[in-house]
Amino acid sequence: MGSKLAGNGLYEGSRLILPEHREAYLAEMEKQKRRGQPELDDQEVQEIERKIVESYNRRCTIDLVLFNPFYDEPLSGVVVGLNVGRREVKLMLEEEFRWIKLAEITSASV
Repeated sequence: MGSKLAGNGLYEGSRLILPEHREAYLAEMEKQKRRGQPELDDQEVQEIERKIVESYNRRCTIDLVLFNPFYDEPLSGVVVGLNVGRREVKLMLEEEFRWIKLAEITSASV
């Protein structure tokens, strides 16, 4: 019979992972998957704002892509309100409203 001290030393026989350590490790791995928000130049921002105003005036559907640190979030709806002071857009989804900050929008198409 071999000794526990052989090979890897004292830690050869004590390899367990506590649930708290596993959760912390998985949370850290998720943090590393985060991505930064893309920088939009002035022309892109103006084009997005133009499409939002067009959807508001014509009451037509607009497709937006919102920034999320882990994935792009597509939304589709009609712009029913604009708050210039807070730089937000009120989007009517199927049966609900949602306020969206202009800084979160990465692209728009009418």
